[in-house]
Amino acid sequence: MGVQFDHSWVLLLLLPLVIGAFYAYRTDFRLKGGRRKWAVGLRTAIITLLVLVLAGFHTFTLVKDKEVVFLADRSASMMDNDPVWDWISKAGAEKGPSDRVGTVAVGLDAAVEKNLDTGPVSGGSSEAAVNSGFTNLAGGLQLAGSQFGGGENRRIVLISDGEDNVGNVLSEAAMLKERGIAVDVLKAVPPELKDAAVESFHVPEKLYRAEAFAFEVLIRSTFAGAGELRLYEDNREIGRQNVALERGENLFALQGLAKEPGLHRYRAELFVDGDEQSANNASYAITRVTGSPKVLIVEGKKGTSSNLENALASGLIDHTVIGPGMLPSELVKYAGYDSILFNNVSGEQVGGKQMELIEQAVRSYGVGFMMIGGEESFGMGGYFKTPIEKLLPVSMELEGKREIPSLGLILVIDRSGSMGGDKLKLAQESAIRTVELLRPKDTVGVVAFDDQPWWVVEPQKLDDKEGVIAKINSIPSAGGTNIFPAVSAATEEMLNVEAQRKHIILLTDGQSAVNSGYDALLESMTDGKITMSTVAVGEDADVNLLQSLANEAKGRYYLVKDATTLPAIFSREAAMIARTYIVDKPFIPALVQPGDWSGWFQNGLPSIYGYVAATPKMTAQTVLSSPEPDPLLARWQYGSGRTVAWTSDLTGKWSRDFVKWDSFPGLFADMVKWTFPQFAASPYEVNTTVLGNEVTFEVTAEGAESPEELEALVSGEDGGEETVPLAQVSPGVYEGRMTVRSSGSFLLQLRNKNGADGNGEEPAGMQGTGFVIPYSPEYRLPPAEPEDKLQAVAELTGGRILDWNKPEAAFQFTAQPQRSLRGWERPLLAAALLLWLADIAVRRLALPWGRMAALIAAAMPWRRRARALAAAAAQPGASAGAAADAGLTRLAARKSRAAAFYGAGGDGAERGSVPPAPSPAAQPAASQTAASPPSSAASPPTMSPMSKPSPMMSQAAKSPPPAGSPAPAPSSQPSSEKEKAGRSRSGTTADAESGNDRLGRLLDAKRRSRR
Repeated sequence: MGVQFDHSWVLLLLLPLVIGAFYAYRTDFRLKGGRRKWAVGLRTAIITLLVLVLAGFHTFTLVKDKEVVFLADRSASMMDNDPVWDWISKAGAEKGPSDRVGTVAVGLDAAVEKNLDTGPVSGGSSEAAVNSGFTNLAGGLQLAGSQFGGGENRRIVLISDGEDNVGNVLSEAAMLKERGIAVDVLKAVPPELKDAAVESFHVPEKLYRAEAFAFEVLIRSTFAGAGELRLYEDNREIGRQNVALERGENLFALQGLAKEPGLHRYRAELFVDGDEQSANNASYAITRVTGSPKVLIVEGKKGTSSNLENALASGLIDHTVIGPGMLPSELVKYAGYDSILFNNVSGEQVGGKQMELIEQAVRSYGVGFMMIGGEESFGMGGYFKTPIEKLLPVSMELEGKREIPSLGLILVIDRSGSMGGDKLKLAQESAIRTVELLRPKDTVGVVAFDDQPWWVVEPQKLDDKEGVIAKINSIPSAGGTNIFPAVSAATEEMLNVEAQRKHIILLTDGQSAVNSGYDALLESMTDGKITMSTVAVGEDADVNLLQSLANEAKGRYYLVKDATTLPAIFSREAAMIARTYIVDKPFIPALVQPGDWSGWFQNGLPSIYGYVAATPKMTAQTVLSSPEPDPLLARWQYGSGRTVAWTSDLTGKWSRDFVKWDSFPGLFADMVKWTFPQFAASPYEVNTTVLGNEVTFEVTAEGAESPEELEALVSGEDGGEETVPLAQVSPGVYEGRMTVRSSGSFLLQLRNKNGADGNGEEPAGMQGTGFVIPYSPEYRLPPAEPEDKLQAVAELTGGRILDWNKPEAAFQFTAQPQRSLRGWERPLLAAALLLWLADIAVRRLALPWGRMAALIAAAMPWRRRARALAAAAAQPGASAGAAADAGLTRLAARKSRAAAFYGAGGDGAERGSVPPAPSPAAQPAASQTAASPPSSAASPPTMSPMSKPSPMMSQAAKSPPPAGSPAPAPSSQPSSEKEKAGRSRSGTTADAESGNDRLGRLLDAKRRSRR
């Protein structure tokens, strides 16, 4: 063990401390005797402890403990991770008792599997969540290095195949070397596979309609064989070709023809017999074909879009008609159209993901959108608070517009175990949207059920929406499924509700435990004018029962396969029971703000016989309105796109005069064209380079003028967006970088950050393009002569190359002794605090310190044994008088100590003492004296052993009589004793007076000091 100081120069303060302590002891006259010694000593000790704290006092021991962190590569190229963790377990078993070990897993990101400590490494596989699509060994080394402290004997054991594709592992290794951390490597050699991979796929970025072009496909193979190469355009096969592969690189060129305008994604896919890795058999490319615009029509009911198709055909606008179930789930597909039309489409027919993608395509990529009304559209379609309502120029909220009958609504929601997870969350969101649609005068109740019903919200007026929503969010999932008790409880409560329209919505995904007794319940509903709609979630629901209940209760039945449509269904139900969205009375539309469409209305307008009520948004432009007034035709700019709302239908039910109007085809084509993207010909050429998970954009401006600031909006297949600033590196040339976390197709849109005219308004968008990361770089074939990065890391940091057969070698390295420090700051500060309290007590408290010390000493075990031995040696014949004499002796001693404490010195003992009790030997003499004649009463008393004779008396007693002098007669002895006793009493009186005088002076001095 040794001693170490962090700031040894602070110890120089001890020299003035010694001088100061000596000076304080010599000059401090306020305390006397032992109290002054204690006070000076305590303060010296306190300051000494504080100096040690300031100097950083530590004790240390020399240890040779080792610290090892195992860094395991868990990317996709490491096909089997079990041998890695087995090797780590065996290596960890060889560590010493005080050695510390930790584990870290790495892919694209790194995660700590086990903290660095002395605990053992548990066997089994890795549990940390890492992205295996990339290898970032540099990030793994950084996290592993952060686990160490500042000691010696630190090592990282890196287990990997060395095929990193993110970061710079050698740069990170150099930083570890500066910290004195060595990196040992254990190279994993994956098994050699028969693999053929599509390395690259090139298509021209810009094409014109009917232009012939070439596909270029580069294939690398580890074996020779025959295969087939297929080409797809937007998942539609456009060609195939037989290919013969040689070992190494193979380049093929295929011919194609650009037929349809818009943004297209092409795919080249390879099929080869004997290929053992299929993840790298496809690659993608994106290009834009310039031509006439293209419109996508989505119709709610098949065959109801003939009027729209004819109008678009008359305007030479290409179009495609699909049903809601055919809506794509990829953003790039929507970006291929110039505008999207919803013709009387219900929200329950459109999935939640599709709504989000359409909203993103309009907002970010300038795709147009138009909604056409009908009985299944707008508020009647359940679009309240959906992404579609967000992009429309009208809102579905009607509160305050017209008198709506009071509603009573009870939601019966299945909360059984099978509803756990996303289904229950979507059911809660559906209930919340329904509550938000209702008004304060409406009555709402929510009952959740499993085996038994549970009232989440008792039927009540909707005065506190937030409280009701909070209770709905608290519904847990558990138990089985029993529908009847829940529906019965809801019906019983609904009968007591006072409302003009009463409705129950039942949602479940399972089979009911009881399917009987519904006849009486349905009869009660009919008598009480209560309707009920049922929602079956998934194929496992009791479809027959739910459909029968809905039919008998005069409601609607929904079979939901996509749970994301549940909110739209509940919103639609809330709108339908109110039955106030549809206005079915004839009127002639009124012009409000026709704008550039005013030329179509100069000769008047035909009658409209019905529409779906809505509310225009604040910044929307209302072109036509009804007498209510409700918007009939409205438009606005939403992000980069434009949207139009026509709240009547175009099938002829409510607009039979309008679709027969001569100007209808031209007006409708103009409405659709207004929604087309407002991009001019793009003056930019975009090149993308993908390296690992980093994408570099290089944008070149073809025109003479270049904007000061440019940015790229990048959208992935998951709907996520990222804005990438592009810096101008040279005149007309911009560069930017971004990182991705997964492979897939990405759309890229360039925007002038300062607006089209530089006035800082909405950023102006330009026609977009895209890029593709076809598959993870982990599946790329390694080069013929790969760089051995692992060996370079080991050589750079002074590490070793380990062997798979010798896991014990991980801890078999020479350990350098290092100091294990122990800090004493807290103990020293605690001791200083205790001594400070003791110093205050010594200086300020008037306590019998001498007696306390005597009591402490007397309490010691050896003092008790000494007293016991003395008592055993005493004469057993002592009388009771000795005890009384001892008591008087103790009393005299206490008075003497009290007088000494207050400054009387040694005289105080004599001044404060009392005559002790006569000794036992003197008691017979005393009795004899009392019985003697009066002539003997004047004889002096016998001197107590405690009495202290004066020096003169002692000298007289010791001096022999002079030679020749006559011996004193016996009769003269009593007289001499009287004289001696008198002298003794006079001396005692004088001493007492002297002590009193000194005590008085001391008290006067104290009074003067207080003044």
